[in-house]
Amino acid sequence: MAQQVDVTPTQSSNAAQVEEQQVKEVEKISVTGSRIKRDSFSMSTPMMMMGKDDLVDSGIGELADILVDEIPSISAGSSNTNSQGSVQNTGLSTIDLRDLGTDRTLTLIDGRRAVSNSYSGNYISLATIPAAMVDRVEVITGGASAVYGSDAIAGVVNIITENNKTGFEIDVRGGESTEGGAREFTVDTGYGASFADDRGYLYAAVTWDRQFGLLAWDRDRSQYESSFEYDTDLMCNANNTIDGDQCMRDITMDDWRERTNDIPGGRFEGNSWWYDADNNLNQGFREERDGYDTYEWDILKIPVDKLASALKVNYDLTDDLRGTFQVHYAKNESGRTNPPEGQDYNDDELRINPVTGESELVIPGTISPNNPFVPAVIAEMAGSSVTWDRNFAEVGNVTTLNTRTTIRTSAGLQGTLFDGQWDWEASVGYGKFKQEQRRFNEISITKLALGLDAEYAADGTTIQCADEQARAAGCVPVNIFGINSITPEAADYIRANPYINTDITQFNAQAFMAGDLFEMPAGMVAAAFGVEYRRDTQKVDTDVALRGEAITFNDVPPFSGEVKVWEAFGEATVPLLKDAPAAKRLDLDLSLRLADYSQKNIDLMSSYRAGLMWEPAEGYALRANYARAQRAPNITELVSPPRGDYNSFSDICDGVTATSTDAGHEACRQEPGIANAINLYGEFTDGNTGYSPNAGNENLKEETADTYTLGITAAPSFIENFNIALDYYDITIKDAITSIGNEEILKECYDSSVPFGEGNAFCGEITRDSEGNITQLIQRQFNLAEETARGYDISMAYKYDLDDLGALSFNLNFTHVIERSVTYEGNDGLETLNYNGELSSGVFTDRATASVTWRYDDLRIRWKTKYKGSVVDDHGRVEDWELLKAENQAKLDAGTGGIANPETPMYLFYGSYITHDLSVSYNLELDGGMDLKLYGGVRNVFDKESAFVPNTGDIVETGDGNYEGEYDGGVGRFAYLGAEIRF
Repeated sequence: MAQQVDVTPTQSSNAAQVEEQQVKEVEKISVTGSRIKRDSFSMSTPMMMMGKDDLVDSGIGELADILVDEIPSISAGSSNTNSQGSVQNTGLSTIDLRDLGTDRTLTLIDGRRAVSNSYSGNYISLATIPAAMVDRVEVITGGASAVYGSDAIAGVVNIITENNKTGFEIDVRGGESTEGGAREFTVDTGYGASFADDRGYLYAAVTWDRQFGLLAWDRDRSQYESSFEYDTDLMCNANNTIDGDQCMRDITMDDWRERTNDIPGGRFEGNSWWYDADNNLNQGFREERDGYDTYEWDILKIPVDKLASALKVNYDLTDDLRGTFQVHYAKNESGRTNPPEGQDYNDDELRINPVTGESELVIPGTISPNNPFVPAVIAEMAGSSVTWDRNFAEVGNVTTLNTRTTIRTSAGLQGTLFDGQWDWEASVGYGKFKQEQRRFNEISITKLALGLDAEYAADGTTIQCADEQARAAGCVPVNIFGINSITPEAADYIRANPYINTDITQFNAQAFMAGDLFEMPAGMVAAAFGVEYRRDTQKVDTDVALRGEAITFNDVPPFSGEVKVWEAFGEATVPLLKDAPAAKRLDLDLSLRLADYSQKNIDLMSSYRAGLMWEPAEGYALRANYARAQRAPNITELVSPPRGDYNSFSDICDGVTATSTDAGHEACRQEPGIANAINLYGEFTDGNTGYSPNAGNENLKEETADTYTLGITAAPSFIENFNIALDYYDITIKDAITSIGNEEILKECYDSSVPFGEGNAFCGEITRDSEGNITQLIQRQFNLAEETARGYDISMAYKYDLDDLGALSFNLNFTHVIERSVTYEGNDGLETLNYNGELSSGVFTDRATASVTWRYDDLRIRWKTKYKGSVVDDHGRVEDWELLKAENQAKLDAGTGGIANPETPMYLFYGSYITHDLSVSYNLELDGGMDLKLYGGVRNVFDKESAFVPNTGDIVETGDGNYEGEYDGGVGRFAYLGAEIRF
């Protein structure tokens, strides 16, 4: 059907394809980045490819983790080692090209869109695809909206499924960290066969995978209670201890303490009274000595169970007409266990009136000294009320379970026109995703307040709730004085088990045709034209009744929405020169896509691309590409009301006193709660809840990106089997949909030229309680930023024949980030945030993967080295340190004080991180036509320990169990074994 063309080695899209380049006649096929059938070496847009062997060699069960591990330009979106703090996205497995965000990376399955696996955005979890179904993965790193539509700003990841494999295969694999924990077990099965005299083909695959997770208890490092501070007076690194912050040089790590004053027996009247572990009532509570260690419940890697299955059928109805069908089903279960809920008399939670919809903050309140449960010694000194603080261990550990079910289907027809000169395809697809999120053992604050208001009944013996209506509704009095003092009945009464259910659907219909338009002197002009329709719907359902009880859980209001879009697209490849002086080949690629969205603020969206592929001489080529790419806001970004989320941040008002002069402190003192704290304690200490809900904005419009890529490839004839590619990229996104960070919101409110108060829009997003602590900081979506990503990629491949000893293959992939920044309009004009080389942003300036593989008959041994360059915790911290160092030096020079040889802050500068992996496989032929492959390996062979990232303190990027997911998340050396049998 498709004509063949001559292809020389110069037109490689990636160095990894060097072996394929030796083929002189290549059939035109569909490749990612174009609907025009062509050989895979004729692309003006950079493309990388991972085949089956690469996927197996990695020793990783998750496809997303494999891509992150192997391709430096890809980062993790949501993974099992970075989503511990997310209620919504635990268990997702997504990717992020160029660190521009998962929403800007379009993930396709066989070139088709797939239904999202999260209401947070267009997140396609690669865990929903059975491993045996995957033939290869193609990655386009550049704007591809002109071909595939919205979301392809950073590029496209296309999962290509099996299309001609026959026979049965089963692959069993297991692994575990050599330090214990992080156990994994996977079973992959696949079966492919032709039928009906080879007119039909089917392939079915099933993957079952269990990842047992990794707990803080599994690692000694996680037992240290890290709470880092930098002492600006002594210019030393300090950590919290029983006696407060102390310089680390004067203590050991065993002295570190970071506790909470929410203890199981309760703490009363400030630090006056408390119950110890033996349930004795004591006086003189000290938080870091007597408090509760919540960090022991940290999870380093989320446990996940998944089942993914797929069926693919092709059938040739006639010689020129083929029917296609696919169905995917996946179920994913993940969860995590947190400490029991901690609460005090003044902790407020949001209550939504289920009738009027009005909101208010509700606190459980103090306890009357006449309450029958109050010990006499506390009642005597309490005055008019008893304040309290407690861990509600009797209610149970707070547990989150996420169950995700995904169904994807597609059916279509493929055929030819005009005597086989043109191919056409028409297809429909439908996807449905459902997430059932369950949260167990939260607290109803309204019921707790009623239960704490207890009295003696008329008989003088029975204790009952004081409120008569509450009694009629089943109120149970709650005794919080002492360990296990809350009865099972009282625990049941105040316990809340909220849910969030998400339903997402996607319907897609498309049709296109591709072929040769006409012939020019340099060759045929190939083109493709088509139309597409898509409808996305989303519904988030939450427990309205529980929202009326002010529960201790992220408040996510119910909301729903839909987006419809009609699109028309076309593309053409125009051969300009062939076999001319200094132009063995010169091709021009053009594409255009028009999209009409249902959103009110989006006019007709136009995405387009122009690319050149120039081969001046055999073995050398230059490719250049310009693309206008766009992304329409998703449903959540458009219509979501403020929905709960937690993000760690430092309050700019921390440490403010009546006379402090630090940035923003003058405005901070105008906060009533902070002024009250200064009056009581002399200083305000940050105790924010970290509650930072996200909110949508119906006035959003599309964001627009201009992408430039320029690359060279070389396969010099004087070095046989060697290929190198260098590609520069420059992506600028205007009207970027984003919300600025919490620290930036605080800075704009308290430390800008616009005065603090109602006239400052940023201040309206901040809510504080009566003690001055931030209880809510809203991150609202706006088209308010310009985002920039610039850098370059280098790929090299070399194959060396060892004659009778086999062959060696060398591969290198390297990414260097020149710029990754966000610019937004602040109160004082444009503000630019630099994310490059910053751990808190997850952007490494340099990343690389290099490998050497030895093949000898049926034996394959691969050594891989991975590199991540040095980073800083946060550029803002670096600036603060440089300023502090300069001020200290000025004091030394003036003889007015200062500290000689001040310590450089720890956890500010992190060095490079290098690990090595080894994989081995051996193929055997068995009787009966069966093939057996045995494989195994070790990841992080030398057990390279990742950077120590404290749990909390004077840092921006905090760790889980003192580990960081951007490195190995605490897994350490990991060994695995597997066997695959085929027949």
